[in-house]
Amino acid sequence: MAKKSTANTSLKIVEPQTLFDRMNRLHYEIERRAFDHFERDGRFGRDLEHWLTAEAELLHPVHVNISESGNALHVSAEVPGFNASELEVSLEPHRLTISGRRDSNKEQRKKGQIVYSERCSNELLRIIDLPAEIDAAKTTATLKDGILELDMPKGAQAIGTRVEVRAA
Repeated sequence: MAKKSTANTSLKIVEPQTLFDRMNRLHYEIERRAFDHFERDGRFGRDLEHWLTAEAELLHPVHVNISESGNALHVSAEVPGFNASELEVSLEPHRLTISGRRDSNKEQRKKGQIVYSERCSNELLRIIDLPAEIDAAKTTATLKDGILELDMPKGAQAIGTRVEVRAA
């Protein structure tokens, strides 16, 4: 049994522009796969179903929890099987993008006929609109046991300040 590492692994936060090409490539691959489903199905009017099926086949789901305190947002995202070097996190004032790609050159056992097999995608992409503006420069991201944790301080405008009203 492999021993799990319990040490926190720091992640690199990248600029939003660096994910643009990856998102375009994924969009194109999903589009092609959705068209394959259409050709096999041969029915019009099921575009969304074809798209969602293709997306589920090509992208690993990322389950996310977001909590908010007075001056920060905390995001916890499940990214099992991905290590820090395979993940990219991009932040904009109101948007978080989590992207990842891993290689799967696992050897298959050949001790008999396969009766049942499940596969999981080797790529993930999750774009989340945040409920408040955040300060990307002060954000920290760590990966531990397949859970990506992001602590994002709110931006000065999102925190809100008390303004004293004076009579003129």
